[in-house]
Amino acid sequence: MLSQLVPMADILEEADREGYAVGGFNVNNLESLQAIIKAAEEENSPLILATSEGAISYMGMDHVVGMVEGFLKNTDLPVALHLDHGGSFEAAMRCIRKGWSSVMIDASKEPFEKNIEKTKEVVKAAHSVGVTVEAELGRLVGSEDDITVTEKEAAMTKPEEAAEFVERTEVDCLAVAIGTAHGVYKGEPELDFERLEKINDEVDVPLVLHGASGVPAEDVEKSIDLGIRKVNVNTAFQQAFTAKLRDLLEEDPELYDPRKYCGPSRDAMAEKVKEKIHTFGSQNKAW
Repeated sequence: MLSQLVPMADILEEADREGYAVGGFNVNNLESLQAIIKAAEEENSPLILATSEGAISYMGMDHVVGMVEGFLKNTDLPVALHLDHGGSFEAAMRCIRKGWSSVMIDASKEPFEKNIEKTKEVVKAAHSVGVTVEAELGRLVGSEDDITVTEKEAAMTKPEEAAEFVERTEVDCLAVAIGTAHGVYKGEPELDFERLEKINDEVDVPLVLHGASGVPAEDVEKSIDLGIRKVNVNTAFQQAFTAKLRDLLEEDPELYDPRKYCGPSRDAMAEKVKEKIHTFGSQNKAW
């Protein structure tokens, strides 16, 4: 893996020991990476940099590696670089070969046995080189890059299946479906906390909450009390960046220097990152 990166499992193990969560914050360009690093450094928080296949394609894999390496030289924070929603064994292996310290294999659209089969394949390869593996059981409604899940397709995670899945795959952490969604919520989400509590009782690995951007802070905090140790955020940061950008261009339609509108928009995103860090309780938890 890239020098100075740590396996995500180390970050989540510490979070589990102390009862907080760490954000899996999506990186989509240079400004988002700058915002996330700046906020984490100011809050002294451990950090999970999440990169989807779409974002890697947009930025270029070598460019992602170069940017992350550059920032690692100037920070002492524990940082994991994570593939978010990897759709195949090949995608996971590409990231591992380039130095990612954590990968997600998302075979949640597959039948239960096929999900186990695909996850075990990635776990075997990743663990042989010290890389963390996240998997997903159950499906979240909404869109993530080019993957769209309708209400009819969405399915909550079953506690008994979660226990069997973790035991058979030896995955390091498990993303669960308890009522959250990717993208922008049409209304306020209703999380199934009873289901989450049962899952947490059944499995012995950290749990992951995807689609947390529009979830009220108090609900996120309750989910952390019930075993969530990684919380994925993307949409909320994009919204903060874009809202500031729109304001600046409306105030001055003649503005043309990207530094003049990307810089303040990046800073607005950083403030949202700090807000999430405090909700998750990871401030001053860096080691």
